[in-house]
Amino acid sequence: MITTLLQYSLLALVCLTSPAPKKYFISSASELKAIRLQPGDTVVLKAGTWTDQKLELKGNGTEKSPIVLTAAVAGQVRLTGSSTLRIEGKWLVVDGLYFVNGDPGKEPVIDLRDSSSWCRVTNTAVVSCNPADKTFTTQYMSMHGSHHRVDHCYFENKTNHGPTLVVWLSEKPNYHRIDHNHFGPRQNLGVNGGETIRIGTSTWSLYDSYTTVEYNLFEHCDGELEIISNKSCHNTLRHNTFFESQGTLTLRHGNDAIVYGNTFIGNNVKNTGGIRIIGERHRVYNNRFYDLKGTGVSAAISIIDGMPNSPLNGYYQVKRAQVFGNSIVNCEEALALGIGKREDRYLVPLDCEIRDNHVLNGNKVVVLADTLKNLRMEHNFLYRQSSAEIPAGFKIVNPKSFPDSLQQSYQRALAKQFLEKPVAGTMWKRN
Repeated sequence: MITTLLQYSLLALVCLTSPAPKKYFISSASELKAIRLQPGDTVVLKAGTWTDQKLELKGNGTEKSPIVLTAAVAGQVRLTGSSTLRIEGKWLVVDGLYFVNGDPGKEPVIDLRDSSSWCRVTNTAVVSCNPADKTFTTQYMSMHGSHHRVDHCYFENKTNHGPTLVVWLSEKPNYHRIDHNHFGPRQNLGVNGGETIRIGTSTWSLYDSYTTVEYNLFEHCDGELEIISNKSCHNTLRHNTFFESQGTLTLRHGNDAIVYGNTFIGNNVKNTGGIRIIGERHRVYNNRFYDLKGTGVSAAISIIDGMPNSPLNGYYQVKRAQVFGNSIVNCEEALALGIGKREDRYLVPLDCEIRDNHVLNGNKVVVLADTLKNLRMEHNFLYRQSSAEIPAGFKIVNPKSFPDSLQQSYQRALAKQFLEKPVAGTMWKRN
């Protein structure tokens, strides 16, 4: 009985000493900086145009009581000029902000700092926020720390050098999740550095990230050859849709990526590509490719020759790649193997497996630029009425027997292009 009374007394003491969550309504970044936020607190930004506001969200929430920074009305807090957001702490949530027509200078528009973890940016848009000085390298979203989530956001019209969204590596894995976002048009930069998503750098490419990129829409993302640039190890890239984007999902550096369930829709737009493979032990399966016009490194699936004693920023030899269960429909080149051979890049892909893939029509089924070593290519299906040449490892099948489920997958993916874009007062509808 005494023990029970003591427990109740301790519980009452905790309740009395723990402050109740508060809600703050603010009109400027300086007001936010003056608040000492506690778990469960909410900060509401007044609707209207916020110009040259350097927001800093700092604090430590908890899993059950995060600290939330939100708009009074989603999409009606328009942050412009040099406005940026810096996030530093744990269990912080940002919801409903709209950065538009800004000039962030040399800063990222949204910056998740090194010391941060378990933070979330959701239902937020960054549109046309580019420095006047085009020599600056910036990002719309910069992700340090670990265990962050970026979801149901919209990004459009980044015109200067630097990835739209970048994940930075450290000695410990990130475990980030990037999901259900819409990456809208990005014009061709003309040089490297126009990736839509980059996970890591060449310097950190042999470190593990364990980042998951899933259920995103990439629409007209033409910044450069690499739409997604994988530059670290043990990442999962799944169930994304690439619509008329002139580039590829590129496994550029690092090993052990898992790439499945993605859909690429080219609609015969030039340079639309699929998946490019470099490195070791990657698994690429159950992806769908439709009407892609890319060739060589921009083929539906390309496997690249490597460099001897490759530096971190070079081309590591492809080893033990598994490519299976993919469907390639009406693409200019289905499989391009041993691509990129030159005087300093001649190590052929080793011990790769290409099986159980389905190719319907298209121009070239297999482009063999170099002879792969110990290649296992078998049990693949080519849906054509006839063929003068049947590629090794393929069987001719009547096109009428092409699985209906794959056609249905195309229709579902095509519908995703009509996802709602954020404008003033109208933001993403979350699942």
